[in-house]
Amino acid sequence: MVKAAETSWTVAHILKHLEQSGSEENRAGMARFGIDMTRAFGVPMSVLRPFARKIHKSNDLALDLWASEIHEARLLAILITPPKEMTDELARSWLDDTHSWDLCDQLTNVLARRTDSDKLVSELASDTREFVRRAGFALIAWRAVHAKSSPDSEFLGYLDLIRKMSTDDRNFVWKAVHWALRQIGKRSIELHGPALALGEDLAASSDKTARKVGRETVKELSSDKVLARLGTK
Repeated sequence: MVKAAETSWTVAHILKHLEQSGSEENRAGMARFGIDMTRAFGVPMSVLRPFARKIHKSNDLALDLWASEIHEARLLAILITPPKEMTDELARSWLDDTHSWDLCDQLTNVLARRTDSDKLVSELASDTREFVRRAGFALIAWRAVHAKSSPDSEFLGYLDLIRKMSTDDRNFVWKAVHWALRQIGKRSIELHGPALALGEDLAASSDKTARKVGRETVKELSSDKVLARLGTK
């Protein structure tokens, strides 16, 4: 049963708490990791996650927090949104406003827990905007973790899309592309072979970015740790 938000947690109260929890040191650290700090207090996820649990799930409060345009308030909005409330329309709307990889990844982490979110993958991955395209591949990666009941055929179906977009050299795209391919390969022994084969193929590509995607994939999927977990070593 989802707990209701505490009535004491108003948007103003939350923003004040966030401002007090931030620091210039954290702002600088987040900026070094490529996070847009235009409207941010510098509050780490290690603080935001327990704070979100204290607030509890609330779609209405999440919408108001997102509207504040404060970076950490938007992260909180994602964290307190019940997966069933992360609709296609809401995901599209929030992604339109997203200019940081952490917002993108947290949003798709929630979205991936919704049973039919796979229907958004092709649309997002085909979008030319950097963080929307990233969202498509982040969604694949998270579904490989969370969509326990989905058949392997779903993930085999993403391999052509991964190959097609493996030449996108934008930093936050190519890293999400190899993240998706690695997660597919780690999902099951049946998926490991096809994902590794694609990684090896890309590693031999004439395209510089595709080679990076391939090398990162092969490195992880050939590791002792992954092979042992899948029972192939």
